[in-house]
Amino acid sequence: MICPHCEKSLLRKERPGNVCGKCGRGYALDPKTNPLRLNDLRVRRIAAGLTRDGELPCTPGQLWYALARKSLRDTQVEMGCAIVLTVFGGVAVFMGLGAEVVTFGVVGGLLLLTALGFVVARVLGFGRGRPRLSRTAFRTGPLQEWQRVYGSLPPGVIDDSRYPSPGAHPAHGAADLGTPADGLVLVCPDRSVAVFLDAAGLPGRYGLTLVADLAALLAAPGAGPVLVLHDADARGLLLVQRVRTAQPGRRVVDVGLPLGAVHGHARAVPVRGASPGPSVMAPLRNSGEFSRDQLRWLAKGWGFPLVGVPPATLLAVVSRAVERAGAAADPQRRRAASVGFLTWPEESG
Repeated sequence: MICPHCEKSLLRKERPGNVCGKCGRGYALDPKTNPLRLNDLRVRRIAAGLTRDGELPCTPGQLWYALARKSLRDTQVEMGCAIVLTVFGGVAVFMGLGAEVVTFGVVGGLLLLTALGFVVARVLGFGRGRPRLSRTAFRTGPLQEWQRVYGSLPPGVIDDSRYPSPGAHPAHGAADLGTPADGLVLVCPDRSVAVFLDAAGLPGRYGLTLVADLAALLAAPGAGPVLVLHDADARGLLLVQRVRTAQPGRRVVDVGLPLGAVHGHARAVPVRGASPGPSVMAPLRNSGEFSRDQLRWLAKGWGFPLVGVPPATLLAVVSRAVERAGAAADPQRRRAASVGFLTWPEESG
């Protein structure tokens, strides 16, 4: 690996105890000792990309997905075992045939069948989509080790250990934006994403209240539009239905992630978790909104997390959705739009 301090190439024996044998300085992550094969230089490079070199905030959840994304494409079947089994199995079969010893042949055949099982499992993608390191383990493992060595989180990464306060934020220029008097509410179950949006200034800019779930929504005052931001998985998609059922007559906007934007797309790398179960899948099936293929995919635990959306893209999409919801709920904005306010005048003939 390359030392993050002196940038010299180091053999394994030249970096005992995560200390560079050439410059004598300690580093946080060694690719040989963590499941994601991380090193300090890669973490800094990925964090710089997510934050656009410090222009945007980034949270540990977003950093976790960006670092785990490559491994999510791979299966968790190591072919080294298959190779070893094939070699020993072939030798055993050969010995059995040469010496006419049945036991050797039987053992060799079993070893070869086991090796074949490894190959089949890899071809079928066994373990694909299952993180080699969970978000929790990333926080208590590599991220904690980083903080121990450097005294802080990676550059641009902010703490997301607590959900943002759900108190109302004063909107700057609310009159110009047309924010309705009773405000907008954004339901976002993912704490990491909520912290990102809060740090990016979204609540203060639009007078937006962030809440984590349906219970917090019901406790929040006001009757303005509700925007729901969720993972593209079974539980996330069901959340939109639950909010609409619990808030009849109130405008509810599904901000996404839309399932159609990620399901089946080669560039979208999904994550596979526990199967959601009949109580979650039944309402989705009854809604008629999803295809049979999508429902099978969701029932297996597949989904795409909000933290997988690049921060700049996520902020832009949510900002547009909030602006549109505010405009649709505000009579002055609707009236202004009807007479062409904030649009370029057409040239007269």
